[in-house]
Amino acid sequence: MSRSLLVDSALILALILIGIVGYKLSPLLMPKADVTVAPEAGCDLHKTPCRAMLPSGGRLTLSLTPRPIPVAQPIEMAVSVEGMSTDSVQIDFAGVDMAMGFNRPTLKAAGSGQFVGPTTLPVCVTGHMTWQATVLLQTGSQRIAVPFRFVTG
Repeated sequence: MSRSLLVDSALILALILIGIVGYKLSPLLMPKADVTVAPEAGCDLHKTPCRAMLPSGGRLTLSLTPRPIPVAQPIEMAVSVEGMSTDSVQIDFAGVDMAMGFNRPTLKAAGSGQFVGPTTLPVCVTGHMTWQATVLLQTGSQRIAVPFRFVTG
């Protein structure tokens, strides 16, 4: 009976530890934002760069090339921020209907509000995937999220 109690206690302790670790790591997996801004309607990242108006009156532009956006091939990301100072830019790529793993590259500052960097999207086994590319701007003490959606496959 004491051995069974020990095993049950160990399992309960393991579940509690998993819960604590999950809680501590959740900001990495689910980006938190102070402000979420909708992009301009009708934009297609497969054809053109997409824009969004920022709360401070500034403007953000996201471009992914080559077009159409490929999977399992290098993609060049470019974000332009006008009308506000930005400390850092990340883009969180997440599958809308299916978890596709953690993919949140940090872009490098290229001067004058320009941020660039490479990434690669994984292949979806179904061949068709809806992605959400959430641009995360860090501006002083505020984090702004701008979600853009596109489909591959």
